[in-house]
Amino acid sequence: MAFLRQQLLTVVALAGLALGVGFETFDRTTALAVTAFVVIGIVIVVTAVDMVRDLMSGHWGLDVLAVIAMVATLAVDEYVAGLIIALMLTGGEALEAWAARRAGRELDTLLNRAPAFAQRIDPHTGDTEQIPVDEVAVGDELLVRSSEILPVDGTLLSERAVIDESSVTGEPVPVTYGAGDSVLSGTMNGTVAFTMRADKAARDSQYASIVHLVEAAVESRSPMVRLADRYAVPFTIVSLLIGALAWYVSGDPVRFAEVLVVATPCPLLIATPIAFMGGMSSAAKLNVIIKEAGALEVLSKVQSVAFDKTGTLTQGRPEVVEIRLGTRSAGHTLALAAAAEQYSVHVFAQPMIELARRDGLDLPRILTAEEVATNGVEATLADGTQVRVGKPGFVEGVTGPLQRTVLEAGETAVYVSVGDALAGVIVLSDPVRPHAAATVARMRAAGVKKVVMVTGDVASTAASIAREVGLTAVHAETTPQTKVDIVAALHPRPVLMVGDGLNDAPVLAAADVGIAMAGRGVTAASESASAVLTSDDLTRVADVMEVSRRTVAIAVQSIWMGIVISVGLMLVAAFGYLPAVVGALLQEVVDLVAILSALRALAAHRAIQRSGGSQGSGEQPPRTALSTTA
Repeated sequence: MAFLRQQLLTVVALAGLALGVGFETFDRTTALAVTAFVVIGIVIVVTAVDMVRDLMSGHWGLDVLAVIAMVATLAVDEYVAGLIIALMLTGGEALEAWAARRAGRELDTLLNRAPAFAQRIDPHTGDTEQIPVDEVAVGDELLVRSSEILPVDGTLLSERAVIDESSVTGEPVPVTYGAGDSVLSGTMNGTVAFTMRADKAARDSQYASIVHLVEAAVESRSPMVRLADRYAVPFTIVSLLIGALAWYVSGDPVRFAEVLVVATPCPLLIATPIAFMGGMSSAAKLNVIIKEAGALEVLSKVQSVAFDKTGTLTQGRPEVVEIRLGTRSAGHTLALAAAAEQYSVHVFAQPMIELARRDGLDLPRILTAEEVATNGVEATLADGTQVRVGKPGFVEGVTGPLQRTVLEAGETAVYVSVGDALAGVIVLSDPVRPHAAATVARMRAAGVKKVVMVTGDVASTAASIAREVGLTAVHAETTPQTKVDIVAALHPRPVLMVGDGLNDAPVLAAADVGIAMAGRGVTAASESASAVLTSDDLTRVADVMEVSRRTVAIAVQSIWMGIVISVGLMLVAAFGYLPAVVGALLQEVVDLVAILSALRALAAHRAIQRSGGSQGSGEQPPRTALSTTA
């Protein structure tokens, strides 16, 4: 309702100004006066009500001076000037209301992603019926079809299920579960349908708890104070003081009105929103969508930064980094693994298949293949030879005891057997983004005091990634709630959180400002963040911080430029050398100067591109050369 009221006020002020200019042009004085008193009167009344509420809550803004200025313009018959002030005031507030309304949509979007229905199996007939997810009761048997989102937390009844948990845990590797394992709501089934038993109602499940965390975090955000409002008290005092002294010395009350005409806060009201809109446009050209203008100001002052690991500091795409030899060559081992993995839905399958294709390997023909739950793939070649690809325990079933290969943190080994012999071991890793370390270094050089990692991954993997990118503080094996607690306790503030995945949604909302990495697809993280990075390039985070600093600097410069010129004109008017009509015209010049100055923010991204701050529009992982170790 408040949003619609503000939009309506802006439309009224715009229509009033258009009519006023027309009446002024055709010398329709009476019509002009009536229009001005009606339109400005409406704006004054509505603004005054809000102004009183703000004053009662201890907040003093530019609205006070704007109301005084509009009253002054009516007093000295400067109706067009008054209508311009009314439009500037309502237009600026409408922009802010629009930004706040857009930011408030994040919870609605998050809620819309929640499962709406579930497929319940009748225990007597075995028939399946679709029911609203809120009607799921503990103990219900549910069918989860291919690519469906799990509606509630529960226990797997089928023999196996492959579930993509990246939207909840942020981890890129689908998890294979066996009968009796617990599964979480909000995760996504793979390609094979399965049955599960509901252990919790929808309102008590994992997804609902995450939505609750986001909601609580959003509500706990401190309201942004308009940048221009910080200059309101001194500017208002100076303006009224100059006007009062001019009135007292001259003995003419018109002198007070003449001073107030050129003291209108239009430069202050319009400089900040125009500069910030320009900054948002500049950020968009760097593939960063800023959803609320206030985030620009926070980004310009960030003192601490927290990074998620998977999909943020790392690429979120496992790749083959090494093939360790057994009885077969590296190429033969890879060809055997790729042939068998064509029948697997596991995330490790595709990297091996793609590498084999890039190397031009001929894959042996497979007669039969079966994916064994939680273990790997067993395949039979055309000549009858048996091949196993998967966990060491699975391969040991045909080879006997094996010596486990030594891995670095963050690496995973896939064992390959042919017949009863170990063909080789394929090592995969999720690599660090090429410019991650440089991005962290740029942040520190820009004045960021603390940079930490907050991840749900195991400590050893997190520590190795942290060392590679130059981080010394690591919080590993965290839950969505502990992530929120850690970021809430970070100092100095403001705190920026950069993350990817649904489990990052609460902490992105809880941070002073959050940036979601959405280059590989929009998740709930992007809905709760203040900004979304639409390209898969981490350097853009440092870029948008620099754009924000430049934007705020331009806004402040424009505000001060307007203040200095306005004070100069007020002094001239105080001595009686600036009639109200001329003052009103000069005030429009001041407005134009402030607007042109603020529009410099549209080019804030160009300086970054010229300086080479940004490394590019995307990051492509380098091709991995095979390293073979006997």
